Amino acid sequence: MTEHIGTTCVQGGYRPGDAEPRQIPIYQSTTWKYDTSEHMGKLFDLDEAGYFYTRLQNPTNDYVAAKIAELEGGTAGMLTSSGQAANFFAVFNIAGAGDHVVASSAIYGGSYNLLAHTMRRMGLECTFVSPDCTDEELERAFRPNTKCVFGETIANPALDVLDIERFAAAAHAHGVPLIVDNTFPTPVMCRPIEWGADIVTHSTTKYMDGHGTAVGGAIVDSGNFDWDAHADKFPGLTTPDETYHGVVYTEKFGQAGAYITKATSQLMRDLGSIQSPQHAFYLNLGLESLHVRMPQHVKNGQAVAEYLSQHPKIRFVKYPGLEGDPWHELAQKYMPNGTCGVVSFGFNGGRAAAEQFMKSLKLAQIATHVADARTCVLHPANATHRQMNDAELEAAGIAPDMVRLSCGIETTEDLIADIEQALETV
Repeated sequence: MTEHIGTTCVQGGYRPGDAEPRQIPIYQSTTWKYDTSEHMGKLFDLDEAGYFYTRLQNPTNDYVAAKIAELEGGTAGMLTSSGQAANFFAVFNIAGAGDHVVASSAIYGGSYNLLAHTMRRMGLECTFVSPDCTDEELERAFRPNTKCVFGETIANPALDVLDIERFAAAAHAHGVPLIVDNTFPTPVMCRPIEWGADIVTHSTTKYMDGHGTAVGGAIVDSGNFDWDAHADKFPGLTTPDETYHGVVYTEKFGQAGAYITKATSQLMRDLGSIQSPQHAFYLNLGLESLHVRMPQHVKNGQAVAEYLSQHPKIRFVKYPGLEGDPWHELAQKYMPNGTCGVVSFGFNGGRAAAEQFMKSLKLAQIATHVADARTCVLHPANATHRQMNDAELEAAGIAPDMVRLSCGIETTEDLIADIEQALETV
């Protein structure tokens, strides 16, 4: 039986047996007990599946990761402590000192900082390209030591849409995978793997949790990228790992499991960015209603974008679901049922007008957050993207007067009324 995505949201990843808990159990334990050291030795050698220390794996986390992998149509998944950790692990699992990454310039400010500055200090270089770059510009970005391409389905907060098929084709022509952060649409609205993406990441803190409760991240492997076909580029996956007695991940775990197994057994072991079982439990509660919440987020986002686009005090509106938006055509291709609940817009009165508007809102609250049940608002140039200079802001599609409004799941008419009264004060 082929399940619809809503059924997977509710029941994916964990199916209880006879007289077992109906809800995913919280394994709130750091360690597991074994009768013999030989048994534990098999776990440490990756000769046997099981649990011994929560820093590496925990059953609660694995149930939820399996659900997210199902939702994305992947073969394996893992949870991390945050979306930032997920993106770092996703790249660092296959690229390190002396390597190179190609990335879209229109990405979340934290992800830009990670690739442009923090990972550069680790010896990894990144070339950024505009998501609407020409094929020639995209081709020129690649180097012999390029190990992956990175982008966001819908950029936060610029709301540019990644042409997944085009970037995937370019990546595959150079023998490297495409990593796509799918936080904003979620798999309810877009499944990047179906369009050629190889690895999908999420800040589960956003729509997946959906209630501002638990910080977390996730990585899903499509199982489609043939690491052995490009063995020279990915020795970490295709040659012996001496820290595990010479295991070769692609040989032992196959194309479907090598990438996530390596990320878990190496990176999580050494860096420890594990999601707590309690947070994974909260995340699963959010996932159970994701397919119900996303259409309301989209409905509110669309209504707010249409209202603002007609208002004389508004200089521009960015929303890929809006007709006339430069990304509308791509959004219709990849997300025909809607995009997300986030709308970005600027004011004729500039930065001062943006600040006046924000402090006049009553339902929408200023918060360093996005994509949950309550409507929230942020001034990116003054917050999430504060570390960028003007040129970097421009490349990321951020204007000084841009406001990012994340529409929650409140009644649409109430959101419009709140925006209307706030605009009257500008």
